[in-house]
Parts: sequence; C-alpha cells; structure tokens
Amino acid sequence: MAAASLYTADNPVFTSFCFYAALMALKMLCMSFLTGYHRVTKNSVSNPEDAKFMNTKVKLDESVERVRRAHLNDLENVVPFLIIGLLYVGTNPSASVALFFFRLFTASRMLHTVVYAIVVLPQPSRGLSYLGGQIANISMIMNILCAYSHSM
Repeated sequence: MAAASLYTADNPVFTSFCFYAALMALKMLCMSFLTGYHRVTKNSVSNPEDAKFMNTKVKLDESVERVRRAHLNDLENVVPFLIIGLLYVGTNPSASVALFFFRLFTASRMLHTVVYAIVVLPQPSRGLSYLGGQIANISMIMNILCAYSHSM
C-alpha cells in the first residue's frame, strides 16, 4: 500500500486507529465531567477564588483527587498512544495485529479508570491495567523502530 493511502478511510488499520483514538479522547473528556460531579457532590474546591465564589472553604476530597489522578494518568498515557498509533499506521501493519494493539490499549485504559476512580479496587488491579496499555504502546514502538531502522 502506498504511503499516501495509509491515512485514508480505505485503510482498515487507519479507520480502526481513528475509532479507538476517538474513544480515548471521549473518555478523557468525560473525566473532566466526572471530576466536576465529585466536586459538586462533595462540596470540594481546591482554589481560593472558587471557595470565595461558592462561599465555602478550600476543601479537598479523596474521591475528587482520585479522579484527578486518574485523569492525569490518562494524559500521561493516552496522548503518547495517539502519537505512537499514528506512526504505527505508517508502518502498514497487519490489520489484525494493529486492531489487537488498539483494543488492548483501549480496554486497559478503560479498566484502569474503573479500578482507579470509579470502583476503587485494590492493587494489583490498577497496576495490571496500566501494564496492558504500556505493553501495547511499547509493542507498537518496537514495530515502528524495526520498520524504519533500515533507512538509518
């Protein structure tokens, strides 16, 4: 497949990547709403100007902080996935292998959010779900490096 056609709707790897990238972007956007929900229901504010506006005191709540940490963890992991996945599409991988990596990453990140911020399961549940996403990203990186190492 020519390089120009790798990033089109005719390439099943690219369309799969777009789907899972959009899911991850939507999930990250939802984390902001989940943080807001916990802030309102727990009457938790972290900034003095917000406390003054709401006529309350600065008060942190563990459930708000857990959601915030899960969101930060998403930023640290989903953003690299978006870049890595886009580069990976350019290697013209097998559609089934690419789909496996995209699904593994997405499922791992969804599970990570559930066990970190929603249900709060004990370790090693969060660590294992994090590891799944890392395995997907590292595997795609290794494929990228192998695909382009011949041109160096």
